[in-house]
Amino acid sequence: MSSPDGTEPPDRPAGEADAAQEDPRIEDLVHEPAGPTPHFEGLAEKHAGEQPAETTAPATETTGPKLELGPVGHLGDRLFAGLANGSGGLVIAIVAFVGIFLLALAVPALIDNQSSFLFSRVWEPGGEAPRFGIAALFYTTVISSIIAMLIAVPIAIGVALFITYYAPKRLSQPVAYAVDLLAAVPSIIYGLWGILFFAPILRPVIDGLSTGLGWIPLFDKPVGDNVGVVFTVSVVLAIMILPVVTAISREIFAQTPIAHREGALALGATKWEMIRMSVLPYGRSGVVSASMLGLGRALGETVAVMIILTVPNSNDPWNSSIFAGGETFASKIANNAAEFDSPEKTGAYIAAGLVLFVVTFLVNSAARLIVARSAPGAKRPRRNRRAGAAATEGASA
Repeated sequence: MSSPDGTEPPDRPAGEADAAQEDPRIEDLVHEPAGPTPHFEGLAEKHAGEQPAETTAPATETTGPKLELGPVGHLGDRLFAGLANGSGGLVIAIVAFVGIFLLALAVPALIDNQSSFLFSRVWEPGGEAPRFGIAALFYTTVISSIIAMLIAVPIAIGVALFITYYAPKRLSQPVAYAVDLLAAVPSIIYGLWGILFFAPILRPVIDGLSTGLGWIPLFDKPVGDNVGVVFTVSVVLAIMILPVVTAISREIFAQTPIAHREGALALGATKWEMIRMSVLPYGRSGVVSASMLGLGRALGETVAVMIILTVPNSNDPWNSSIFAGGETFASKIANNAAEFDSPEKTGAYIAAGLVLFVVTFLVNSAARLIVARSAPGAKRPRRNRRAGAAATEGASA
């Protein structure tokens, strides 16, 4: 066979020529042995050993000492949860124990009582036929506390707003300290100050109210000195509960979100409009809580009321005017502590204390319900939901 250029190819050995002329067969390729199977065991260890020492060292050895984490335990969490639950259970147990104690000592006296305990104004717990009722005590306690709240709460809210949003800083701190110091004054000081100094100052106020509103039985002025009257006690109680309501309201007002306040001012609201639309709605639940705390103190105040309030004679007819004397639950028990010489008399006064305990408990329960309903995110009243649904339907239509 000649090459393309016409020349003869060089001579090759005969064996190589025969091998080149023979084409390989498929059967031979398929059945040809594949050779020994490679083994990869230990290959990774071999190459790892051949690498430099600095590349095989762990990263933690180059960056610093190894961080060892201690065992994770929940002993502290369980201990704190147990202490918290135990504290809550202890408070409930104490309240229940006080209620059971008062009830156990009051029941025998209530069984022997010969008059209506809730509607009678007679108080004669001694003798073979004891007669006692709490109508007069309940009236004086409630009316004095309500008047104190009507005086103290608006003033406390105004002082809290003044300290928080109106007064300059150099003036707000001294005013806040002065208000807080009122809570540190003992009750006996309030009582002595009220009867010796403050009661004569209130005489013109009593005369003016009785002259203008004397046709109402509540403001009728009886004949007498009119010094230690329910109205005087109410004003002194208002001064006593003022620091509590002011301090809590001030803290709640100061926690109003700044976005609410700045948003109202950015929309063109004045400072009062900002307070009315942002601060007061946000602090409603806190003001209610503070007011209920003040009401609890007003209901249970003893020493100041005992010193100021004039005790009427047993033969005098009962007078519903706030310009007359009287007794509250606490002052009645304190004034007659020397008469606890028999189980019958003691049971009568403990029954009065039981009523005061129940009233205070109901007031606090009502306060909790009010706070829960007025807190942010609480369920809206039914009529507000209906109004919102009607507005939504009108917008969709």
